[in-house]
Amino acid sequence: MTPPDLPVGIGVRVELELIDESGGVERLNVLLVREEAAALDQGRLGVNTPLGQAIRGKRVGRVLDYCMGDICQVRIVRVEPGEAVDEDATARRQAVIDEARRKAEQTNAEMFAASFSGKWGDYDLPAARPADPPPPDPDPEQE
Repeated sequence: MTPPDLPVGIGVRVELELIDESGGVERLNVLLVREEAAALDQGRLGVNTPLGQAIRGKRVGRVLDYCMGDICQVRIVRVEPGEAVDEDATARRQAVIDEARRKAEQTNAEMFAASFSGKWGDYDLPAARPADPPPPDPDPEQE
């Protein structure tokens, strides 16, 4: 059993109750980690996020005012030592950003190509007038 006086810090697993304006409660279980390893979808909350900063150094039982969306308070339900995290999420995040950028550029190119061919193909261009005939060649006998 973990002593109730363990403060929230990096490497600590925290169970929170997110309390909304109507009194509804949602539970969130996270491991507080350095920003390089943060991945909320995997239960790792970055220490420099607004929620990470709000709970850091606090202890079990503490209710904090925390306004984000419809959440107005956070209650720290449980704090226990967490497992070590060696994963560096920075490279993974950059790969996701690079892939999203590549897809956006591809979509932009496709939209441009589609609008270009449709736009120019819909116009009726005036018929080209015949070119003026070339001037006659000088008569070599007159020279």
